[in-house]
Amino acid sequence: MTTTLKSRLQDDLTTAIKARDELRSSTLRLTITAISKEEVAGESARELSDAEVEKIIAREAKKRREAAEAFEKGGRAEQAEREKAEGEVLAEYLPKPLTDDELNALVAEAVREAAAGGAEGPRAMGAVMKVVNPKIAGRADGGRVAAAVKRQLAGG
Repeated sequence: MTTTLKSRLQDDLTTAIKARDELRSSTLRLTITAISKEEVAGESARELSDAEVEKIIAREAKKRREAAEAFEKGGRAEQAEREKAEGEVLAEYLPKPLTDDELNALVAEAVREAAAGGAEGPRAMGAVMKVVNPKIAGRADGGRVAAAVKRQLAGG
């Protein structure tokens, strides 16, 4: 049986608790709580797919990045470091981020696909994003993807 991402998180939490790794255990605990909340949200409780769990982990990691930036701007280096460290723990459970070259290649392909469908120029942004987003699936920040799409549509 393949282990799900959620059960991997739970196993790693148990290991972290036994190792008295406070940072890792608290980070994983918060993430598992976010996953559990998502499972019981809506009409009926359900098991989330690995892709859905990955989205939650990515959302949690993004919260850590934003909090770290806010703490840095506020001159609270210690809290910023903690947030960054938690983000690094979560990054282990996410797909490897795309390099700029990989991202540009995927965007170029999506621009060609959208053009084949009749969408060209700056107005094609939505069509290109629709094509490229599923291929990127959490491996690049949305702002980074949109910037790459804009650059390529502008002929850059």
